[in-house]
Amino acid sequence: MESYRTLIVDAFTTKPLAGNPAGVVPDAAGLSDEQMQAVARELNASETAFMLPSEQADRRVRYFSPTQEVDLCGHATIASHGFLFEEGIIDTGSHTVETAVGVLDIDVVESGAVWMTQNSPTVRQLDVDYDRASDALGIDAEAFRDVGADMPPAYATTGLPFLVLPVNFLEHLSGMDPDMEAVEQLAADHDAEGVYVFTFDAIGRGTAQDTTLHARAFVPGLGIDEDPVTGTASGAAGAYLDRFGAFDGEFPERMTFEQGHFLDRPGYVGVRVDGATVQVGGDSVVSLDGRLTVPADEEDGIIET
Repeated sequence: MESYRTLIVDAFTTKPLAGNPAGVVPDAAGLSDEQMQAVARELNASETAFMLPSEQADRRVRYFSPTQEVDLCGHATIASHGFLFEEGIIDTGSHTVETAVGVLDIDVVESGAVWMTQNSPTVRQLDVDYDRASDALGIDAEAFRDVGADMPPAYATTGLPFLVLPVNFLEHLSGMDPDMEAVEQLAADHDAEGVYVFTFDAIGRGTAQDTTLHARAFVPGLGIDEDPVTGTASGAAGAYLDRFGAFDGEFPERMTFEQGHFLDRPGYVGVRVDGATVQVGGDSVVSLDGRLTVPADEEDGIIET
């Protein structure tokens, strides 16, 4: 058996035990697919990033939820590169990362915040049965209809596809009681991996934080009932806002999306959209740093922490 340095890094926050926790294995060379899955299951974060050498980019990252491999994870990308910067392995400036959806650009600023350029967006309006969505999410269907004329349901992706559903008020977002099996089917029937529900009635709107919207994201099909703070979905939602002209006048140079408050893990995602270029960014902080003992593939047993 071998041991591997393993961390929990909280993304989209500067405070430990807030934001979205990501597992990070900074040197995963030598781990098989089965071992990576076992590590991700043991850490039980929504995603764990396994960092590997790459011939196409500065490094390669593979992402695993507790149940399966995931093509792309924004918060785990922010978390892993925030750790590399804090450790002195990378400097400020531009970097590249190879993922299952292609090679992506990463920028690290002086503060240590990490910005990730996602894939060019695809956004298309959908005809969604609001009554069905209401039953799946445990919310009054009128909360969707009230804003649906201006902000319709849509498929949106910058690497991982989401069904985007706007609602009118924060009280409806906070009071949702999702049926996860129904949410999974709702997403699948619209070719999405998860459902991203948001409102402009944000907690930090008009404050010093000046948040643009408040969101919740449900991805039960990937083994994540509710994701605390979601980078990939935030990028897709930013492209959605651009596509449907959400703002009067000039589109904001930067937006801030808040998420995770109803899971007691508040976090904040910076979002920039300039045509086909979508970036998400944020801070991160290490909350756990240790070593994990991983049995060899042929051995039966439990991973020891």
